[in-house]
Amino acid sequence: METPIYLWLILGAVLASAIAVDVGVVHRHAQRITVKRAALETAAWIALALAFNLWIYFMRGSRAGIEFLTGYVVEKSLSVDNIFVFLLIFQTLKIPDRFQHRVLYYGVVGALVMRAGFVVAGVALLRMFHPVLYLLGVLLVLTGVRMLLPGKKMMERELKWPLRFAKRILPITEEFHGEKFWVRSVRGWNATPLMIALVVVELLDIVFAVDSVPAVLAVTRDTFIAYSSNMFAVLGLRAMYFALAATLPRFRFLHTGLAAILLFVGAKMLVEDRVTIPTAISLGIIVAILVAMVGASLVWPRSKSVEDESQIDRT
Repeated sequence: METPIYLWLILGAVLASAIAVDVGVVHRHAQRITVKRAALETAAWIALALAFNLWIYFMRGSRAGIEFLTGYVVEKSLSVDNIFVFLLIFQTLKIPDRFQHRVLYYGVVGALVMRAGFVVAGVALLRMFHPVLYLLGVLLVLTGVRMLLPGKKMMERELKWPLRFAKRILPITEEFHGEKFWVRSVRGWNATPLMIALVVVELLDIVFAVDSVPAVLAVTRDTFIAYSSNMFAVLGLRAMYFALAATLPRFRFLHTGLAAILLFVGAKMLVEDRVTIPTAISLGIIVAILVAMVGASLVWPRSKSVEDESQIDRT
């Protein structure tokens, strides 16, 4: 189904307004974001996404509404794993708490553009060359298997190459200069650690998109639904980072649950030509996996010594 241009204009207006309020009003001044405030902001972003989901339901029908919700839940779930990577970036570069939101804001703006390219290219490839479906399915299954590997060492490997690349191509200074990304010296313009962090975030978002965009395309081939659900999940990622960064290590089965979601959507793509799984059932399975992951983590929590060791490893 082709999306009327006015729906794209409405989506753009909603996204632009939300970002303007977030930056110009809520986070006008650099400051440390408390867990309570981040939780309230996360709830606000989720409420906005659900309101947009309801609007899609009435404008495009029940199928589009369910596809948006399923895509949003998938992307939101996979975004949780990104929080660990952001935490490692900020700790490695020693980014002060009050400046972290600024880095993530510009990272999200970049994601708005890059994800659009990934979604459009993915939908176009699937329409023109059907075997791409199986390639994306295999990619998701392999990513799910990879996610079952020890998390911290894998994250450190993922962080090394963009960090090395950023430091190689940019003239840098080790000193912070407030919120500035660039500072001028006698030798010219130098990138501050904030700029290095931003470049690393943007480069890793490309890696994240390779996982998350195919997962959403396993749910819907509607470009509007795929992109909008992706964007609403990404927009709330900054607030979710500050709300969950300190508590996520307590979820013992987090990576197992996320891996299960990727394995499911990957398998769904691989069998799509022979077995049709309704989107509503897919949504139910994904939600059931998330509930099981949280429940298992609460029933069988990490031992105190393991949790303390995990916290030490991340500092």
